[in-house]
Amino acid sequence: MKPTLKFLSIIAVTVAAIGATTVATAKDRLHEILDRGELVVGTGSSNPPWHFKDAQGNLVGFDIDISRIIAKSLFNDPAKVKFVIQSDSSRVPNIATDKVDITCQFMTVTGGRAQQVAFTVAYYREGVGFMMQKAGKYKTYDDLKAAGNKVDVAVLKNVFAESMVHAALPNAKVDQYDDPNLMYQALNSNRADAAATDVSSLKWFIKQKPDQYIDAGYYWNPQTYACAVRQGQPVWLHYVNTVLEQAMMGVDFDAYQQAFEKWFGEKVPAPKIGFPAEFR
Repeated sequence: MKPTLKFLSIIAVTVAAIGATTVATAKDRLHEILDRGELVVGTGSSNPPWHFKDAQGNLVGFDIDISRIIAKSLFNDPAKVKFVIQSDSSRVPNIATDKVDITCQFMTVTGGRAQQVAFTVAYYREGVGFMMQKAGKYKTYDDLKAAGNKVDVAVLKNVFAESMVHAALPNAKVDQYDDPNLMYQALNSNRADAAATDVSSLKWFIKQKPDQYIDAGYYWNPQTYACAVRQGQPVWLHYVNTVLEQAMMGVDFDAYQQAFEKWFGEKVPAPKIGFPAEFR
C-alpha cells in the first residue's frame, strides 16, 4: 500500500519540526554567551591560590586564570568575563538557576553533585599532603612515620579529619582546628610538627615562603576538580571541555602552564609530540 499525500505531508511537517527543535537545542548556552558578549563565572574570593584578592584588590588565582582562558577562547579577550562571587554552598544553586554560565571554584567532582550539575573535564587533581617548617625536627614523610605517636599533626576540623590523617600516619596525634589560619598558626608556633593540608595550598605556601616551609613528599586522598555547568546544555559543555582539553594538551597549553607555575610553583611538562597520549 502506497503512502497517501496526506501521510507524506504529516511526515514532512514532523521532520521540519524535529529539525527546528534540533537547531534551537544546538544554539544552547554557548550562542547565548556569544550574543551577550560576556562570560559569567561563579567563583570565590578568599581561598588562595584558587580565587582571592591581591594587594591591589584584583581577583586572582588559578580558577580565575582558567575562567579567563575560557573567555579568551570565546571572544579572543580574557577580560570579557564577569565574576559572581559566591559561597561554596551557592555553587550548585547558582548554576541551576542560571545566575552564572559556569562555576569554576575548586569544585570536587562527586557522584552526588553529578546528579545536579554537569561537570567538565578535570583541570586539577587535588590531594592532601604534609607541610612542615624547614627548621623543624622532621624533614620527610619517612621521618614523620618513624616518629610514631611523638608526632603532632594539625588539621582542619571535620568528621573525617582523624581517619584521614591516620591513613597516612597511623600513630600520629591529631589536633583539629576550626579555621585553616589556626591550623597554620599551630605549625608556625611549633605546637604541631606538620599540617595536613590540600596539596595546592601546600605548594602555594612553599612558593610564597620557601625559606620557612617544606613538603614532606607524600600525597594521598585524591580528589578531582572540575568546572560545572547546568545539565541539559550539551553544546556548551562540549565547548568548555574542548577549551580545557586544548589548554592542557593543545594550542593554549602555554597559558595553562604559566598559570600552573604561577600559583603552584611547578612547571607542567609539555605534551609529547606525536601520538596523542590521551588516546593511549
